Amino acid sequence: MKKRIIFIAVIGMLVVGNAYFALKASSLNGELSAAKKETVAFNRNEKVINFSSLFIDSVLKSGNEVDFDIRLKLENAVRDIKDDEILAQWDKFVKSKTEMEAQEEVKNLLSLLMKKIQ
Repeated sequence: MKKRIIFIAVIGMLVVGNAYFALKASSLNGELSAAKKETVAFNRNEKVINFSSLFIDSVLKSGNEVDFDIRLKLENAVRDIKDDEILAQWDKFVKSKTEMEAQEEVKNLLSLLMKKIQ
């Protein structure tokens, strides 16, 4: 009889222990998911800032025409952000026909970039 009570007590403790660890694992999984989201947002912000900085330094501050290598760096940097809205605005800027249109699209692009930083 004592063996049976001890056996039931041990089984009960194991069940309680398993339930505790299952709840703890679920909680940690939620925390891990939140941390991953923060990391993704941080990486995207970093890419937006890097592109913005490159754009300002190589296009806006430059008194010269933008050469092929810089255009390629800019194109790769904007695509690396992986944001359809930013890419669409970039395309509007690149496809501008007049200087006035390009200036307007630059303002729109910079405004959008600043809004995307979280």
